[in-house]
Amino acid sequence: MPASHDGTAPFDSAAYPLSEGPRETTLPGGEYIRERHDDGKRDTTRPPVPEPLGVPIYDNHTHLEIKDGEHFPYWAALDAAEQAGVAGVIQVGGDVESSEWSAALAAQDPRVLAAVAIHPNEAPGYADADTLFDALATIDALAAQPRVRAVGETGLDFFRTADDGRRAQFESFEAHIDIAKRHGIALQIHDRDAHDDVVETLLRVGAPETTVFHCFSGDEHLARIAAEHGWYLSFAGTVTFSNAKNLHAALAVADRSRILVETDAPFLTPAPHRGRPNSPYLTPLTVRFIADRLGVEADVIAAETAANTLRAYGTWD
Repeated sequence: MPASHDGTAPFDSAAYPLSEGPRETTLPGGEYIRERHDDGKRDTTRPPVPEPLGVPIYDNHTHLEIKDGEHFPYWAALDAAEQAGVAGVIQVGGDVESSEWSAALAAQDPRVLAAVAIHPNEAPGYADADTLFDALATIDALAAQPRVRAVGETGLDFFRTADDGRRAQFESFEAHIDIAKRHGIALQIHDRDAHDDVVETLLRVGAPETTVFHCFSGDEHLARIAAEHGWYLSFAGTVTFSNAKNLHAALAVADRSRILVETDAPFLTPAPHRGRPNSPYLTPLTVRFIADRLGVEADVIAAETAANTLRAYGTWD
Protein backbone atom coordinates (compact mmCIF):
# COMPACT_ATOMS: atom_id res chain seq x y z
CA MET A 1 0.00 0.00 0.00
CA PRO A 2 1.44 3.40 -0.89
CA ALA A 3 2.18 5.59 2.11
CA SER A 4 4.07 8.74 2.85
CA HIS A 5 5.64 10.41 5.85
CA ASP A 6 2.81 12.92 6.21
CA GLY A 7 0.03 10.78 4.81
CA THR A 8 -0.38 12.42 1.41
CA ALA A 9 -0.59 9.29 -0.74
CA PRO A 10 -4.12 8.24 -1.73
CA PHE A 11 -6.05 6.00 0.65
CA ASP A 12 -5.90 2.47 -0.73
CA SER A 13 -9.35 1.03 -0.05
CA ALA A 14 -8.32 -2.15 -1.85
CA ALA A 15 -6.08 -2.96 1.11
CA TYR A 16 -9.22 -3.42 3.22
CA PRO A 17 -11.56 -5.80 1.32
CA LEU A 18 -14.82 -4.30 2.57
CA SER A 19 -16.58 -5.50 -0.57
CA GLU A 20 -16.43 -9.00 0.89
CA GLY A 21 -19.07 -7.90 3.39
CA PRO A 22 -19.04 -7.66 7.17
CA ARG A 23 -17.07 -10.16 9.20
CA GLU A 24 -19.02 -12.31 11.60
CA THR A 25 -19.27 -10.44 14.86
CA THR A 26 -20.68 -11.14 18.29
CA LEU A 27 -20.57 -7.51 19.38
CA PRO A 28 -23.82 -6.17 20.86
CA GLY A 29 -25.40 -4.14 18.07
CA GLY A 30 -22.97 -5.24 15.36
CA GLU A 31 -20.13 -3.37 13.62
CA TYR A 32 -21.47 0.07 14.52
CA ILE A 33 -23.96 1.36 17.05
CA ARG A 34 -23.70 5.08 16.25
CA GLU A 35 -23.35 7.25 13.15
CA ARG A 36 -21.78 10.69 13.09
CA HIS A 37 -24.12 13.38 11.82
CA ASP A 38 -23.20 14.48 8.33
CA ASP A 39 -24.47 17.89 7.22
CA GLY A 40 -23.14 17.29 3.73
CA LYS A 41 -20.60 20.09 4.02
CA ARG A 42 -17.61 18.05 5.22
CA ASP A 43 -15.16 16.11 3.09
CA THR A 44 -15.86 12.55 4.23
CA THR A 45 -13.24 10.84 2.06
CA ARG A 46 -10.84 8.87 4.20
CA PRO A 47 -7.32 10.30 4.70
CA PRO A 48 -4.36 8.18 3.60
CA VAL A 49 -2.46 5.87 5.92
CA PRO A 50 0.80 7.55 7.00
CA GLU A 51 4.18 5.90 7.15
CA PRO A 52 4.72 4.06 10.45
CA LEU A 53 7.13 5.42 12.99
CA GLY A 54 10.16 3.36 13.94
CA VAL A 55 8.57 2.47 17.29
CA PRO A 56 5.07 1.02 17.84
CA ILE A 57 2.64 3.53 19.34
CA TYR A 58 -0.81 3.49 20.95
CA ASP A 59 -4.05 5.41 20.54
CA ASN A 60 -5.35 5.72 24.09
CA HIS A 61 -8.81 7.06 23.23
CA THR A 62 -10.97 6.19 20.21
CA HIS A 63 -14.60 5.49 19.33
CA LEU A 64 -14.71 2.68 16.79
CA GLU A 65 -18.45 2.19 17.36
CA ILE A 66 -19.22 5.43 15.49
CA LYS A 67 -19.59 5.31 11.72
CA ASP A 68 -18.33 8.32 9.78
CA GLY A 69 -18.35 8.43 6.02
CA GLU A 70 -17.80 5.28 4.02
CA HIS A 71 -18.10 1.78 5.45
CA PHE A 72 -15.00 1.30 7.58
CA PRO A 73 -15.89 -0.91 10.54
CA TYR A 74 -13.80 -1.56 13.62
CA TRP A 75 -11.88 -4.48 12.14
CA ALA A 76 -10.81 -2.47 9.07
CA ALA A 77 -9.84 0.47 11.29
CA LEU A 78 -7.71 -1.83 13.45
CA ASP A 79 -6.09 -3.41 10.39
CA ALA A 80 -5.19 0.04 9.04
CA ALA A 81 -3.89 1.10 12.45
CA GLU A 82 -1.68 -1.96 12.62
CA GLN A 83 -0.28 -1.11 9.19
CA ALA A 84 0.50 2.41 10.43
CA GLY A 85 2.44 1.07 13.41
CA VAL A 86 -0.30 1.56 15.99
CA ALA A 87 0.05 -1.50 18.21
CA GLY A 88 -3.11 -1.03 20.25
CA VAL A 89 -6.07 1.23 21.01
CA ILE A 90 -8.35 1.96 23.91
CA GLN A 91 -11.95 1.83 22.77
CA VAL A 92 -14.01 4.20 24.89
CA GLY A 93 -17.65 4.11 25.93
CA GLY A 94 -19.87 7.05 26.79
CA ASP A 95 -23.11 5.40 27.82
CA VAL A 96 -24.31 1.92 28.80
CA GLU A 97 -24.67 0.68 25.23
CA SER A 98 -21.29 1.87 23.95
CA SER A 99 -19.55 0.75 27.16
CA GLU A 100 -20.92 -2.77 26.75
CA TRP A 101 -19.84 -2.71 23.09
CA SER A 102 -16.35 -1.50 24.06
CA ALA A 103 -15.87 -4.20 26.70
CA ALA A 104 -17.05 -6.87 24.27
CA LEU A 105 -14.64 -5.73 21.55
CA ALA A 106 -11.71 -5.68 23.99
CA ALA A 107 -12.57 -9.21 25.09
CA GLN A 108 -12.36 -10.55 21.53
CA ASP A 109 -9.60 -8.51 19.82
CA PRO A 110 -6.07 -8.45 21.31
CA ARG A 111 -5.39 -5.04 19.77
CA VAL A 112 -8.06 -3.44 21.96
CA LEU A 113 -8.46 -2.47 25.60
CA ALA A 114 -11.60 -0.75 26.83
CA ALA A 115 -12.74 2.22 28.89
CA VAL A 116 -16.32 2.36 30.19
CA ALA A 117 -18.38 5.25 31.57
CA ILE A 118 -21.37 7.53 31.34
CA HIS A 119 -20.30 10.66 29.47
CA PRO A 120 -20.96 13.87 31.43
CA ASN A 121 -23.37 15.07 28.75
CA GLU A 122 -25.32 11.80 29.06
CA ALA A 123 -25.54 11.87 32.86
CA PRO A 124 -28.41 14.39 33.11
CA GLY A 125 -30.58 12.26 30.82
CA TYR A 126 -30.05 9.19 32.95
CA ALA A 127 -30.78 11.25 36.05
CA ASP A 128 -33.99 12.65 34.56
CA ALA A 129 -35.11 9.11 33.76
CA ASP A 130 -34.16 8.00 37.29
CA THR A 131 -31.76 5.41 35.81
CA LEU A 132 -28.37 6.97 36.64
CA PHE A 133 -27.83 4.65 39.63
CA ASP A 134 -28.56 1.57 37.50
CA ALA A 135 -26.30 2.84 34.71
CA LEU A 136 -23.45 3.40 37.15
CA ALA A 137 -23.96 -0.11 38.52
CA THR A 138 -23.51 -1.46 34.99
CA ILE A 139 -20.31 0.56 34.55
CA ASP A 140 -19.06 -0.77 37.89
CA ALA A 141 -19.65 -4.36 36.74
CA LEU A 142 -17.97 -3.78 33.37
CA ALA A 143 -14.96 -2.20 35.10
CA ALA A 144 -14.23 -5.55 36.73
CA GLN A 145 -13.51 -7.21 33.38
CA PRO A 146 -9.80 -7.88 32.85
CA ARG A 147 -9.46 -5.99 29.55
CA VAL A 148 -11.35 -2.96 30.80
CA ARG A 149 -8.45 -0.76 31.92
CA ALA A 150 -10.06 2.64 32.41
CA VAL A 151 -13.19 4.37 33.62
CA GLY A 152 -14.01 6.97 31.03
CA GLU A 153 -14.89 9.11 29.54
CA THR A 154 -16.30 10.89 32.55
CA GLY A 155 -15.91 14.38 33.94
CA LEU A 156 -17.59 17.75 33.49
CA ASP A 157 -18.80 19.59 30.40
CA PHE A 158 -20.15 23.10 30.93
CA PHE A 159 -20.24 23.81 27.18
CA ARG A 160 -23.03 21.46 26.12
CA THR A 161 -24.91 20.93 29.39
CA ALA A 162 -27.01 23.70 30.92
CA ASP A 163 -26.86 24.70 34.57
CA ASP A 164 -29.77 22.43 35.53
CA GLY A 165 -27.79 19.36 34.42
CA ARG A 166 -24.63 20.10 36.35
CA ARG A 167 -25.70 18.41 39.59
CA ALA A 168 -26.06 15.11 37.72
CA GLN A 169 -22.65 15.64 36.11
CA PHE A 170 -20.97 16.13 39.48
CA GLU A 171 -22.73 13.10 41.00
CA SER A 172 -21.77 10.95 38.04
CA PHE A 173 -18.17 12.19 37.97
CA GLU A 174 -17.63 11.48 41.66
CA ALA A 175 -19.17 8.02 41.29
CA HIS A 176 -16.83 7.24 38.38
CA ILE A 177 -13.83 8.37 40.42
CA ASP A 178 -14.88 5.91 43.11
CA ILE A 179 -15.31 3.09 40.59
CA ALA A 180 -11.83 3.69 39.13
CA LYS A 181 -10.22 3.70 42.56
CA ARG A 182 -12.00 0.56 43.76
CA HIS A 183 -11.01 -1.37 40.64
CA GLY A 184 -7.48 0.04 40.56
CA ILE A 185 -7.71 1.24 36.96
CA ALA A 186 -7.19 4.55 35.19
CA LEU A 187 -9.66 7.44 35.02
CA GLN A 188 -10.15 9.15 31.65
CA ILE A 189 -11.52 12.67 32.09
CA HIS A 190 -13.65 14.66 29.67
CA ASP A 191 -13.12 18.31 30.61
CA ARG A 192 -14.76 21.02 28.54
CA ASP A 193 -15.00 24.57 29.85
CA ALA A 194 -14.76 23.16 33.37
CA HIS A 195 -11.05 23.11 34.24
CA ASP A 196 -11.31 24.62 37.70
CA ASP A 197 -14.22 22.44 38.78
CA VAL A 198 -12.58 19.27 37.47
CA VAL A 199 -9.39 20.00 39.41
CA GLU A 200 -11.34 20.95 42.54
CA THR A 201 -13.32 17.70 42.37
CA LEU A 202 -10.21 15.57 41.90
CA LEU A 203 -8.48 17.21 44.86
CA ARG A 204 -11.54 17.12 47.10
CA VAL A 205 -12.56 13.53 46.37
CA GLY A 206 -9.07 12.19 45.75
CA ALA A 207 -7.90 11.39 42.23
CA PRO A 208 -7.16 7.80 41.21
CA GLU A 209 -3.49 6.88 41.02
CA THR A 210 -3.70 7.06 37.22
CA THR A 211 -5.70 10.08 36.03
CA VAL A 212 -5.77 11.08 32.35
CA PHE A 213 -7.07 14.32 30.86
CA HIS A 214 -8.42 12.93 27.60
CA CYS A 215 -8.19 15.32 24.62
CA PHE A 216 -6.43 17.81 26.83
CA SER A 217 -7.95 21.25 26.24
CA GLY A 218 -6.26 23.31 28.94
CA ASP A 219 -3.39 25.72 28.91
CA GLU A 220 0.05 26.10 30.44
CA HIS A 221 -1.46 26.66 33.91
CA LEU A 222 -3.46 23.43 33.86
CA ALA A 223 -0.48 21.53 32.43
CA ARG A 224 1.62 22.65 35.40
CA ILE A 225 -1.10 21.55 37.84
CA ALA A 226 -1.24 18.16 36.14
CA ALA A 227 2.55 17.80 36.34
CA GLU A 228 2.45 18.66 40.05
CA HIS A 229 -0.02 15.84 40.74
CA GLY A 230 1.33 13.27 38.27
CA TRP A 231 -1.75 13.39 36.03
CA TYR A 232 -1.45 12.43 32.37
CA LEU A 233 -2.20 14.77 29.47
CA SER A 234 -3.51 13.05 26.35
CA PHE A 235 -3.06 15.14 23.21
CA ALA A 236 -5.42 14.61 20.29
CA GLY A 237 -5.34 15.98 16.75
CA THR A 238 -6.32 19.38 18.13
CA VAL A 239 -2.70 19.99 19.13
CA THR A 240 -1.81 20.04 15.42
CA PHE A 241 -4.19 22.92 14.69
CA SER A 242 -2.42 26.21 14.00
CA ASN A 243 -4.82 28.17 16.22
CA ALA A 244 -4.36 25.90 19.27
CA LYS A 245 -1.95 28.25 21.01
CA ASN A 246 -3.07 27.12 24.47
CA LEU A 247 -2.20 23.52 23.65
CA HIS A 248 1.17 24.47 22.19
CA ALA A 249 1.99 26.37 25.39
CA ALA A 250 0.81 23.46 27.53
CA LEU A 251 2.89 20.98 25.53
CA ALA A 252 6.00 23.09 26.08
CA VAL A 253 5.77 22.71 29.87
CA ALA A 254 4.18 19.26 30.12
CA ASP A 255 5.96 16.47 31.96
CA ARG A 256 7.05 14.21 29.10
CA SER A 257 6.70 11.15 31.32
CA ARG A 258 2.97 11.96 31.46
CA ILE A 259 2.23 12.69 27.78
CA LEU A 260 -0.12 10.38 25.88
CA VAL A 261 -1.54 10.55 22.35
CA GLU A 262 -5.01 9.79 21.04
CA THR A 263 -7.29 10.33 18.08
CA ASP A 264 -10.74 10.66 19.69
CA ALA A 265 -11.79 9.22 16.33
CA PRO A 266 -13.86 9.80 14.34
CA PHE A 267 -13.52 13.39 15.56
CA LEU A 268 -10.63 15.89 15.74
CA THR A 269 -8.65 14.66 12.75
CA PRO A 270 -5.07 15.99 12.82
CA ALA A 271 -3.71 18.41 10.23
CA PRO A 272 -3.43 18.36 7.29
CA HIS A 273 -6.73 16.42 7.18
CA ARG A 274 -8.79 18.46 9.65
CA GLY A 275 -12.53 17.87 9.24
CA ARG A 276 -12.24 14.52 7.45
CA PRO A 277 -13.02 11.17 9.16
CA ASN A 278 -10.49 10.29 11.83
CA SER A 279 -9.23 6.82 12.73
CA PRO A 280 -6.47 5.32 14.94
CA TYR A 281 -4.19 4.89 11.92
CA LEU A 282 -3.67 8.67 11.92
CA THR A 283 -2.03 8.69 15.38
CA PRO A 284 1.49 8.95 13.85
CA LEU A 285 0.63 12.43 12.52
CA THR A 286 0.03 13.72 16.04
CA VAL A 287 3.20 12.07 17.35
CA ARG A 288 5.27 13.66 14.59
CA PHE A 289 3.75 17.07 15.28
CA ILE A 290 4.52 16.81 19.02
CA ALA A 291 8.08 15.79 18.27
CA ASP A 292 8.54 18.71 15.91
CA ARG A 293 7.16 21.18 18.48
CA LEU A 294 9.48 19.80 21.15
CA GLY A 295 12.49 19.68 18.84
CA VAL A 296 13.20 15.96 19.20
CA GLU A 297 13.15 12.95 16.91
CA ALA A 298 9.71 11.48 16.25
CA ASP A 299 10.84 8.02 17.36
CA VAL A 300 11.86 9.47 20.73
CA ILE A 301 8.32 10.78 21.34
CA ALA A 302 6.90 7.52 19.99
CA ALA A 303 8.94 5.51 22.49
CA GLU A 304 8.12 7.85 25.37
CA THR A 305 4.38 7.96 24.74
CA ALA A 306 4.29 4.19 24.25
CA ALA A 307 6.03 3.63 27.58
CA ASN A 308 3.70 6.13 29.25
CA THR A 309 0.67 4.35 27.81
CA LEU A 310 1.78 0.95 29.07
CA ARG A 311 2.48 2.42 32.51
CA ALA A 312 -0.97 3.98 32.64
CA TYR A 313 -3.05 1.05 31.38
CA GLY A 314 -0.90 -2.07 31.46
CA THR A 315 0.02 -4.25 28.50
CA TRP A 316 -2.20 -5.38 25.65
CA ASP A 317 -1.00 -9.01 25.99
